[in-house]
Amino acid sequence: MKITESTSVNLDIKSLIMIIGFTVSLVTMYAKLQADISDAKDLPKPTLTATEWQIKDQLIRETIKNTLIATENNAQGIQEIKDKLNKIEDRLYEIKK
Repeated sequence: MKITESTSVNLDIKSLIMIIGFTVSLVTMYAKLQADISDAKDLPKPTLTATEWQIKDQLIRETIKNTLIATENNAQGIQEIKDKLNKIEDRLYEIKK
């Protein structure tokens, strides 16, 4: 397929309206984005003091430790349940003999 000067493009009114609408929506979105960026530049930067940083860091570390302890406790509980199930299974096997 070659595109030359004699190539014709047929567009109906519905297609033209869709193209124009799409273009208008892109331009509107771009303008809105630029306005939001301009507003964001004017906002004050959030400040985080050293004390706030220490408190947040300590809280995160404690949460991780607590989660690790809870996971270990769950693993121990699961192992106990498995042991009990094995005992019950062994007893049932002996009863069936």
